[in-house]
Amino acid sequence: MQDASPLQTPGWRQEFASTAALAGPLALANLLQMLTYAVDVIFIARLGDEQLAASALAVSLFGLLLWALTALTGAVAPLIAEAIGAGGPTLRPVRRSVRMALWLSVIAGVGGTGLCLLLEPIMIVTGQQPDIIALAKEYNYIIVISLVPMLLAGALRNFVSALGRPIFATAITGAGIFVNAAANYAFIFGNFGAPELGLQGAAVATILTSLFTLGAYVLAIRLDARLHRYHIFGRWWSPDWARFWQIVRIGTPIALTVTAEAGIFGAAAFLMGRFGAAELAGHTVALQLAALAFQIPFGVSQASTIRVGYFYGARDREGIRRAGWVALAIGTGFMSLTASAMVLAPYSLLSIYVDPYAAKNAALVGFALQYLVLAAAFQLVDGVQAVAAGNLRGLQDTRVPMWIAIFSYWVPGIGTAIGLGFYTPLAGTGVWIGLATGLSFAAVLLLWRWVARERLDLTMRKIGEPVPEPVMPPAA
Repeated sequence: MQDASPLQTPGWRQEFASTAALAGPLALANLLQMLTYAVDVIFIARLGDEQLAASALAVSLFGLLLWALTALTGAVAPLIAEAIGAGGPTLRPVRRSVRMALWLSVIAGVGGTGLCLLLEPIMIVTGQQPDIIALAKEYNYIIVISLVPMLLAGALRNFVSALGRPIFATAITGAGIFVNAAANYAFIFGNFGAPELGLQGAAVATILTSLFTLGAYVLAIRLDARLHRYHIFGRWWSPDWARFWQIVRIGTPIALTVTAEAGIFGAAAFLMGRFGAAELAGHTVALQLAALAFQIPFGVSQASTIRVGYFYGARDREGIRRAGWVALAIGTGFMSLTASAMVLAPYSLLSIYVDPYAAKNAALVGFALQYLVLAAAFQLVDGVQAVAAGNLRGLQDTRVPMWIAIFSYWVPGIGTAIGLGFYTPLAGTGVWIGLATGLSFAAVLLLWRWVARERLDLTMRKIGEPVPEPVMPPAA
């Protein structure tokens, strides 16, 4: 069977509407996911600067691995999009792709859990304060249990989004916020009859939220007729090793790209920890706001991977061009708004996480205000690099973008951060200048590769095969 409906290359207005319809729910789901993390920060901040700093160190490694492994399994999205765009039968290739993505989620999640347990030696080597190390270690031992459920939920999210149901991701993530808030309130402070666990209670809340999210995706897929017809949980024990390694081949460079980008932000947390708890806490809050803004172009990037992937499967070069440029326009346009907000209303933004006028938060807020100015400066380039990378993933072009990311973030990026942070009076501000430098290099190089896609033969798919009968990408 195939998902039919005739496809003609959409006009610019139609492509804008289609991309926005797909990107909107995905971006909103990303924002809601960040609000889920924000709930953790809000509750943990009530415990004190040391607890907030400790959780930031643990999450810097856990989050890095979560993002990287989610990107690895997320390679299933362009494969689903290609299968739909190619116009042939879709049930079997989509089912097998999703099944192998779920296998990969479990295998990678177990390996990632082991890597998370390296947090303590990393903190010792990087010279973190002993009290903070002790708190971070206890938090980390619990939160790692949530890694496998989160990866499984991420694979299912890619499936429902590529099949035209991104609203499910929005609804499930939104419900997860309430579960996370209630669990934090219960287990951190001992409410609702739960034990008072302090910082460890926040980790317990994360586990409960991840299990809820996974269960909600399974239920949504079972109840939705369009999704259930793929029977992705049928014969779950049956391997398709060719498809498994195809996901690994496409996804590994994506995972390394995300590792290179998220890694520099994780490394920045360890660098900031050398300056003191207040600097690290201010960095954590400012970075949370920057990450919150990033979820919009990240959602647009996810949508562009799917939209470009549809036209890549159909071998429609004009469709590829329009989908990519529309996504870039949407992503960079929004980031100009967030940059303005960071400059014009920083106290309002900081109040999401802490009381910016409380005396006890004075040092934290002072540092956060300095870093927000620099966060505003790199908003546009952050949007460009995210969406350009998404466009290229839709073309299943992942290896060269990986090397671009590794170079950009870890040569000019981290080099500038260390140089200005530790060898000039700029300290934390120098670290943030380094972050902006890495993002700028990545944006320029990835945009160049997207512009040069025809010359580099990136739009050619399976040369020699007959051109497929065109089909319409599933409606959002």
